Amino acid sequence: MRVLLIEDDIRLVESLSSQLREAGFAVDVSTDGIEGLYVGEEFPIDLAIIDLGLPELSGLEVIRRLRKRGRDFPILVLTARSDWQDKVEGLEAGADDYVTKPFQFEELMARINALMRRAGGHAQPRIDFGPISVDLSTQRVYRNGEELELTTYEYKVLNYLVMHPGEVVTKTDLSEHIYEEDADRDSNVIEVFIGRLRRKLDPDGTLNPIETLRGRGYRLALPVAP
Repeated sequence: MRVLLIEDDIRLVESLSSQLREAGFAVDVSTDGIEGLYVGEEFPIDLAIIDLGLPELSGLEVIRRLRKRGRDFPILVLTARSDWQDKVEGLEAGADDYVTKPFQFEELMARINALMRRAGGHAQPRIDFGPISVDLSTQRVYRNGEELELTTYEYKVLNYLVMHPGEVVTKTDLSEHIYEEDADRDSNVIEVFIGRLRRKLDPDGTLNPIETLRGRGYRLALPVAP
């Protein structure tokens, strides 16, 4: 999942981006509102974390412009202001939730996971399809109750497929959402991740959990439980 972090506090940026990457996210960082708005408009972002007190262009204005231009990914506001009016303004501008500084990373992650579940139409942190279960909060995957060992990128690919059930997902879609803006992307590597996932999710070859549509992409073939 690809996260856009727009924050001008360099120390917080370094700490937060490092923790998010360790948690398995691809992170694009902008330190002012104008650059952040550009990235949010031009790249396939899954979630944005936006500080209200930004230079060049305020966080509120970034949110308003993103929403005006049809960017509907979840937005989490960071604010050092405890005034309830600032929080209300952020939500009215189009943000989905907020965290007041200082905060614990665990709180931020809980809010991110809740926003992503909501955006994907899931009320619970656990998604089941056939004998496979994906726990979004712990990023663990199970088959018939037994935990599977997935690499970071294998999980990212599976997570994106699970969050888009029934949809055809191209190699480009997957590359753009699991890699950061300046990463060296090789869409052919996606085939390797898909192959590994198939072997781990379906060692007996009886489920066919990930369908290949030649010339189009991939699709989660098992129905996701409501």
